Amino acid sequence: MREENGLILSNTCIAKDTYKMMIQAEMAKDMQPGQFVNLQIQGYFLRRPISISYVDDEHCFTIVYKVVGDGTQALSKLSANDEINIFGPLGSFYPIEDEKEVLLLGGGVGVPPMLELAKCYRKQGTKVDVVLGFNDADSVFYEDEFKALGCDVVVATMDGSKGVKGTVIDAVDAHHITCDYVCSCGPRPMLKAIEARYTRGYMSFESRMACGIGACMACVAKDKKEENLYHKICKEGPVFPIGKVEF
Repeated sequence: MREENGLILSNTCIAKDTYKMMIQAEMAKDMQPGQFVNLQIQGYFLRRPISISYVDDEHCFTIVYKVVGDGTQALSKLSANDEINIFGPLGSFYPIEDEKEVLLLGGGVGVPPMLELAKCYRKQGTKVDVVLGFNDADSVFYEDEFKALGCDVVVATMDGSKGVKGTVIDAVDAHHITCDYVCSCGPRPMLKAIEARYTRGYMSFESRMACGIGACMACVAKDKKEENLYHKICKEGPVFPIGKVEF
């Protein structure tokens, strides 16, 4: 990990309240799927943790974020050629296993890190099924980007305005997807539903974080099997094996 001033190459709205930012930074060459960066936004004391969505090349990476408060609103106002201070890459990452087929489940702002993971699996020739879950059609993004990698893509929306009506699990059932090795990222209700069905694979947890390096103990989660054992989501996670930590 390192601290670095990155150069913003673009910052564009790609869906409802959702932005994609491309950043030029030397740390891009060290990034793995599932890791995140902590961004310093001028005027705000705490950094904002944002998942790494895609590593474009050794000197450039992409993040996708949703405007949910003043900090991300300020982030959305930055433009190409602005600089932004970055700390990273941080956290654990999805291991690339020797599987013939994998199922990637992403919900909302949990969709972005799935793109780099899909790229890594497609690079080794693995069949990749992708199910993307959103609230409505206006919130959908990255469908075409996954298809461009050669993935089989299904979209679910809670209001039924695009794709399958319901959750990512509803979409899996509707399309009879049988793959049992799953990597996922999304809101906790979604992860709970995934854990209730699947035992093989990994999931990434969304959590409020402060330091990003495990020092402040603000993002701990209890181990499911070992009593009195807790894990720091920002350092030991955010990626854990399915069934490893409690929600």
